[in-house]
Amino acid sequence: MRHDPDALTLAEVVARACELVDPDGVDAVVGELQQAFEDADEPIRAVEDIESRVGAVLANLDPAVANPSLAVAGAVTIYLSYRRDEYGVEPAKLLRMAAEAEWQGDPPDLVGAWLADRGISV
Repeated sequence: MRHDPDALTLAEVVARACELVDPDGVDAVVGELQQAFEDADEPIRAVEDIESRVGAVLANLDPAVANPSLAVAGAVTIYLSYRRDEYGVEPAKLLRMAAEAEWQGDPPDLVGAWLADRGISV
């Protein structure tokens, strides 16, 4: 795992987020998220309006916002764009912190259930 948080690329951060939410690689739409950013080699610290960039891809992949894995992967990506120093944090802790930041401690029901299924409370 990379130790220089300022050198992380958008592709690396999205890959980390996807790995956290779908460690077995079985959720096809999470794989599509990773593919959408696989060539994004710019440093994530330099990406302007990360929320809109990630949000546009999420809206395209899941217009009904029905896939909690995808929503959490987006939240982790955005969280790590601001907190690059936490890239290597233990997975459950990183998922919890990203969900708390994204939804101010009150995630949508689908996301809350998804987190609870993994033993994570927000």
